[in-house]
Amino acid sequence: MSLPDEVRRHCAEVARTARSVRIDLDASTATSGVAGLNAEQHFLEGSPEQVARYVLILDTINFGSGWFPTLRHGSTEAMTERLTAFVRGRGGAPWWGAELGAVDAAAIADVLDEDPAHPLMALFAEGLAQLGAFVDGRDALDMIAAADGSAARFAAQLADGMAFFQDVGFFKRAQITANDLVLAGVAPFEDVDELTVFADNFLPHVLRLDGVLVVDDALVARIDRGELLEPGGVEERELRACAVHACEGLAARLDVPPRLLDNWLWNRGCEPAYLARPAHLARTVFY
Repeated sequence: MSLPDEVRRHCAEVARTARSVRIDLDASTATSGVAGLNAEQHFLEGSPEQVARYVLILDTINFGSGWFPTLRHGSTEAMTERLTAFVRGRGGAPWWGAELGAVDAAAIADVLDEDPAHPLMALFAEGLAQLGAFVDGRDALDMIAAADGSAARFAAQLADGMAFFQDVGFFKRAQITANDLVLAGVAPFEDVDELTVFADNFLPHVLRLDGVLVVDDALVARIDRGELLEPGGVEERELRACAVHACEGLAARLDVPPRLLDNWLWNRGCEPAYLARPAHLARTVFY
């Protein structure tokens, strides 16, 4: 079974037995929207090798939303913009090889303009060290080529090779990395449309506000109060799994790949009405 099919199977089963979340596919949500990587916000102008390295580094530290309220610049966009500025300032040459293992909390905090004592900075440094060990002297394009044209296989290699990508049942970051490499124009993955949506806390948030996910009132109250949910706990997994399963149905109805629907929903969620309400928070390295 491919990694995306494993996610589909898992999420369908969780959705079938969910107690705090149910799905209403008749609710109105995104049927079009913005997709792709913003060329100003992302480093896409370098050589294919440089861009591939950038994407891998960006997605290696693309987590920590449960800590965002405690950061100086608590958003994915802010982190992306600062990493992009750093890479452009180095002439398109991000950390690679042994450099990745040498990046400590102070170094990544300096790039992101955050407090080096914040626990997320140490986790980012650990993630980069895992990437350095996984790279093991290879070029980024050689790593992509090793997947033999398959996004699913590349995602599985990331999940097998790095603990912070071993998000069993969802594999959000492994899948989004494969997709981002395609969007950046450096990975010819023929099966990329077989990926599922990338289940974090933002996607369930958008679907909840749209009414596609109907969430128990008690859980909504906890989310609105900003309470931390247990990573891997029943409620957290139901929110993520029901989002994936709902998007499978929505994507089939719209006749679009789930990865495209994910982009539409993400950008929909950046509208003021969605940003005015909190998404669920869980302190995890998986999103």
